[in-house]
Amino acid sequence: MIHELLAAGRTRSLEFFPPRTEAGRDVLRATLGGLAGVDPSFVSVTYGAGGSTRELTRDLVVELNSAATMPAMPHLTCVGHTRAQLAAMVDDYTSHGIDNVLALAGDPPADGSPAVGDFTFALELVEVLREAGSFSIGVAAFPEGHPRSGSLAEDRRHLAAKLELADFAITNFFFRAEDYLRLVDDMAALGVTKPIIPGVIPLLDPVGVRRFADLNGAWFPEDLASRIEAAAPAERLALAVEHSVTLCARLADEGAPGLHLYCMNRIEAPEKIFAALSD
Repeated sequence: MIHELLAAGRTRSLEFFPPRTEAGRDVLRATLGGLAGVDPSFVSVTYGAGGSTRELTRDLVVELNSAATMPAMPHLTCVGHTRAQLAAMVDDYTSHGIDNVLALAGDPPADGSPAVGDFTFALELVEVLREAGSFSIGVAAFPEGHPRSGSLAEDRRHLAAKLELADFAITNFFFRAEDYLRLVDDMAALGVTKPIIPGVIPLLDPVGVRRFADLNGAWFPEDLASRIEAAAPAERLALAVEHSVTLCARLADEGAPGLHLYCMNRIEAPEKIFAALSD
């Protein structure tokens, strides 16, 4: 279980998403073939908005969990789902030996229509998982505040309530160590001591990451993005890795319980980042 791995020492982990195309599956196969060189403590697999990748996520998690030497953790969202649907998914994961779940609220429909279902907040899903069995439960944290929270203080209170029941948190990506450190300090002030794993994304695709940052209300390093966009293709990986290594080293020095890389299903950057941090 992931909370046991965290108790034993600093973890390092990767996030994957279930590919929808054959080309995407080829990329992921190549990445999975190189996992031994990275040796992650665990991996997580995303879950599309409104359950749009429900079966793809489930199948990838079950495959990874049965074939690999580290646990695979599914993301699970509750917005747009009924209690019966979630109960069936939880039972299915249990039957396949899945012990870890990242419990998320999920995004509302992109077209602006109201989300249907029995749940609104991630805390409700955490409660369902606690009642269902002995899962190791993670939740999401936003160093700069969730974009739908009324204030940073409100966001922190919601996270504290989730972590009262959950075992650990993984943050949305960020680019300034101070944002993560402030989050940890704010949680400590609320009496929360559960592990909060920082999430880091190598800036290999400035356009795509800028879009994600806008959606999540996260600060974006425009100077670094400009340098990477102006660099030759062979230099972009080195620049992105250099920034991620500097950030991860600072986080580790400050006592972060682990490092979680949003690797976009590619292995090159994680290989170089973890190798540099091990030197």
